[in-house]
Amino acid sequence: MRIDKILDKKQTFSFEIFPPRGDLPVEQAMVIAEELAHERPDWISVTFSAGGSGNTGNTAAIASRIQRHTGTNALAHLTCLGSSKADVDTYVRHLQEGGVQNVLALRGDRAPGRTAVDFLYASELIEHLKRTSPDLCVGAACYPEGHVEAPSFEADIEALKRKQDAGADFLVTQLFFDNELFYRFREACVRARIKIPITVGVMPFTSTKQITRMAFTCGASIPARVIKRLIAAGDDPADQARAGVEYACEQLCDLAANGVDGLHVYSMNKPGLARDTHEALRACGYCKA
Repeated sequence: MRIDKILDKKQTFSFEIFPPRGDLPVEQAMVIAEELAHERPDWISVTFSAGGSGNTGNTAAIASRIQRHTGTNALAHLTCLGSSKADVDTYVRHLQEGGVQNVLALRGDRAPGRTAVDFLYASELIEHLKRTSPDLCVGAACYPEGHVEAPSFEADIEALKRKQDAGADFLVTQLFFDNELFYRFREACVRARIKIPITVGVMPFTSTKQITRMAFTCGASIPARVIKRLIAAGDDPADQARAGVEYACEQLCDLAANGVDGLHVYSMNKPGLARDTHEALRACGYCKA
């Protein structure tokens, strides 16, 4: 089912999976996907690969198997930097042959040797997809604190408006740790007449090292209350992980109560994290799945 049609009817709940490396990445990922599917999410998104290195074959294979064998909608990531229109068309054809109707259209991270071929921006990819595959549901990324490469928050909102104008059907946010920043971003979207649904992405941090890495990679601010919890957790890895999951659950419950369109958990291939966050939402009374 198209994700935008689900978002029209309810506050959604979803997870992300990334293809693991190794000789049998599809089989490994399907074990994780089947556990995630037990939580009855509205969809499971599949990244290109850990670190964004472009494992497109595995992405298409995993997304297709999720769609056909778990009873859960699949959202396949598609990055365009370094890809030609022919590359994109071939990838989309494989997805559609596998029953996948939903794509998250991304530019992709810059890397040595990866330069623009036919697409410089995600908005160009979105426009191409809507023109060549009109039945495809196309999501796009958004950044509550602004993209790390954007010259200003205002410039990033303008870029987001171009994605909507190009035909994006819904948005998924980059991870963030301060809900107030998301609410500010949502208000800015309203002022800019960005009207498509916005699903919020939350990542439960599991260690001080991990959240520090995420902050530098994604440009996400770390609120003082998070730092205090990590100080209280000390050096014990289990206590750090517990603090991170508890904080993410509080984030999700607050976001749900404040009427976000959807809740998306970056579960890092850990079904236990998915279960914990889903159970917290059930306890809050905001998740009906």
